Amino acid sequence: MFFKRIRKGHVDWQQFLCGIPAEDYIFQKDAYEDQIKKSAELIKNADAILLGAGAGASAAAGLTYGGKRFTDHFSEFIEKYGSRYMTDMYAAGFYPFPSEEAKWGYWSKHALINRFDPPALPLYTQLYDLVKEKEYFVLTTNVDHQFYKAGFDSDRIFATQGDYGRIQCQRGCHAKTYDAEELFRRMDTARENCQIPSRLVPSCPVCGGKMAMHLRCDNYFVEDEQWHEAADRYAEFLEHLRGKNAVLLELGVGFNTPIIIRFPFEKLIRDNLSYSLIRLNRNEAVVPECFGKRAIGIGGDMAEAIRDIRGLVYDAERKKKLFN
Repeated sequence: MFFKRIRKGHVDWQQFLCGIPAEDYIFQKDAYEDQIKKSAELIKNADAILLGAGAGASAAAGLTYGGKRFTDHFSEFIEKYGSRYMTDMYAAGFYPFPSEEAKWGYWSKHALINRFDPPALPLYTQLYDLVKEKEYFVLTTNVDHQFYKAGFDSDRIFATQGDYGRIQCQRGCHAKTYDAEELFRRMDTARENCQIPSRLVPSCPVCGGKMAMHLRCDNYFVEDEQWHEAADRYAEFLEHLRGKNAVLLELGVGFNTPIIIRFPFEKLIRDNLSYSLIRLNRNEAVVPECFGKRAIGIGGDMAEAIRDIRGLVYDAERKKKLFN
């Protein structure tokens, strides 16, 4: 696999993307227990594992953006701006806040609730248990830092869409991002009527303009040095996988942004007969029929499926140690 270099030491991220959907998607009719057994067997026998995680993974882990978790934590914002617009944390992020004080009043709390305050959640720690003895790499569109918290090697993670814990120049005037935890905690303490004091509003240290969350939402998203280094490591891992017995474990990736994980993973399966796909998705666990036994699509409760797969893998490892 060849990746075009865009500058010394860095690959062109566009080469990772693929917008070709499958034409033969099916929901598999295999029994859940059989799917779990087959998945555990694939993981046990794998030389390497590539994890791809989308929003559905964190939702399954408990970081839901709507419902009671939203109303409990953001009641003041719902009351101020109206439930018609403040329907969940995702929609609230697109609200046209009237000032920088109001914008950061919301986003600082959002970052604390979803990035800084939650511990490593069980789904992620169980995932780490599944892969920690294998060669692995994580490609994720999530920005909540859960893989890092769960113990995954930071050099084996590529978070393509940013980080709730960092901020950048809103116009992307320079390729650098900034840790914002201390600032966000000060904002949270000082917030009144959903707004922060003007003295806490950040400004770009280079151009003096407005700052924004480090989230890919427009063409000004900053791909800093660390981002490019992670992209390089991902390219190197894909090269390293060639010819190996690899499992692509896809978690909660729907059709919102499928060109980053879902479609590229399918292309990797098509191009490499030694690769297998395990797709976990509550409602969209369809897999290409042409993959045959090299694909498993498990719907329903992802946390339960990960727990059950991990249980079988651990049982096998314990038995192996007893008889050796």
